[in-house]
Amino acid sequence: MQSVQETIRKILTATGDTWAVVGLSSNRRRAAHGVADVLQRYGKRIVPVHPKAETVHGEQGYPTLDTIPFPVDVVDVFVNSELAGAVADQAVAIGAKAVWFQLGVIDQDAYGRTRAAGVDMVMDRCPAIEIPRLG
Repeated sequence: MQSVQETIRKILTATGDTWAVVGLSSNRRRAAHGVADVLQRYGKRIVPVHPKAETVHGEQGYPTLDTIPFPVDVVDVFVNSELAGAVADQAVAIGAKAVWFQLGVIDQDAYGRTRAAGVDMVMDRCPAIEIPRLG
């Protein structure tokens, strides 16, 4: 079994560059907005997923993961822990290669289900913090 740091490195460098950011809206005060900006600067294609389906950072938004008409590599989850498990299940259902729960988003059962489905997962971490650490 790979360590958390190995999983983080794999997701950020080898899993793929299309990141669905669940909870991303045009609200600049939300953490998702800034993290999506960092992901873009590091060459990731961000896909906003929010009920409003707004265009954010120049990328078309979608209301749900299953309405995105192309493959998604990583699902980055900016929703409350109570809602995150359902998002992880949707990520597995659409064939995402990895699920990333943001800082403060924790659901051990969802982690277990996602890993059991063969999908990499990181929980309670932020890619905008982890990317610069890769060196």
